[in-house]
Amino acid sequence: MLPLAAALLALAAAGGAVTAHALAASPAPERAQALIHLVRQDCGSCHGMTLKGGLGKPLLPENLADRDAEALADIILDGIPDTPMPPWSGQLNREEALWIARKLKEGFPHETP
Repeated sequence: MLPLAAALLALAAAGGAVTAHALAASPAPERAQALIHLVRQDCGSCHGMTLKGGLGKPLLPENLADRDAEALADIILDGIPDTPMPPWSGQLNREEALWIARKLKEGFPHETP
C-alpha cells in the first residue's frame, strides 16, 4: 500500500476527517519564498509590514485563532466586496491560499535573503 493511502486509511479509521486543509501540499521551496514575499510585501502594504495591522486588520495568530483556514483562504482568493481587500485568485490557486492561511495562523515566516 502506498504511504499516503496507508496514512489516510489510518486517519479515517481513527475517526479523522480528510479535508482539503489536511491534504493541501506545501509549495515547492522557490514558490514558498515567492508566497512569503507576496504576503510580506503586498499584503503587508495594508496589513502592516509586520502584519500587526494598518489599513487592513492584523494577521497575527492571536487575531486569527477563531478563524478557519478554509474561510481565510476564501477571503484571500475572493477578497471582501466593498472593502480595500482585493481578490488574489488571479495570482494564487486554492492550495497556495490554504498554505498562506495555515502559515498566518501559525505565525507567518519572514523572508530569507
